[in-house]
Amino acid sequence: MNIYFRVAKNTWDEMMTYRFNFMMWRIRNVLQLLTVYYLWVAVTIHNGHIFSYSRSLILTYVLGVSFIGSIVFSTRTQEMGENINNGELSQYLIRPLRYLGYWFARDIGDKFFNISFALAELTIVYLLLRPAIYLQLNGTMLILTVVAVILAVVMNFFIGSLLGLVAFWSPEVWAPRFIFFTLVSFFSGGLFPLDILPVSLQHIFSLLPFGYLQYFPITIYLGKVSSQGILQGFTIAIIWNIFLYFLLLWVWRIGLRMYSSEGN
Repeated sequence: MNIYFRVAKNTWDEMMTYRFNFMMWRIRNVLQLLTVYYLWVAVTIHNGHIFSYSRSLILTYVLGVSFIGSIVFSTRTQEMGENINNGELSQYLIRPLRYLGYWFARDIGDKFFNISFALAELTIVYLLLRPAIYLQLNGTMLILTVVAVILAVVMNFFIGSLLGLVAFWSPEVWAPRFIFFTLVSFFSGGLFPLDILPVSLQHIFSLLPFGYLQYFPITIYLGKVSSQGILQGFTIAIIWNIFLYFLLLWVWRIGLRMYSSEGN
């Protein structure tokens, strides 16, 4: 366990060294946040409501989704594909650690770094814009929100790792990954609450994993999910995590049989 802690710490130190890419990532997030924020401000400017959301709820949703997205979607799994393509995977296979565990530790280090900046950014945005926001004071709901975020973090790691392992079969991993996560940011509720969609589509999205990456945690925080809905949501998210975990192990084992260490 100590070795994975050091891996996470080294990831933090690495990001402190190579700041430019990280800063561009954070600036992109802030610009996206402001775009979505002012869109919903304009939509609710007349009557203060949109669908089942008051202005304070929808603005809290926007800020909350931005923060959760900074935690969930910050990842280093894209480097797995690079390792496989350039042959560096061989170096990791002979080390006394699990390859997937190593990248999960890297993810954790990356996430803690992003969390610190996301908190600072949201604080500045709040102080400048002074939006009316909803504060959840129920301790149980706050704990359930944290649990939902943890499930989302694990799920996103499995998905990102699966996309990284595509490199066992194809040298082109960036384009599919970019397209996939662009769609995921939409279907996970990053731009709008999924419960404004028709009921039939809501049922479909409730069975897919994407809504549990952002939409589900923030709606728990906002108190818009019933006790039965929370139980059902956790059940589906856990089932998806179990499925993705075993799928990831299966793809990893098959990929290793095909790995030829080209380039190194």
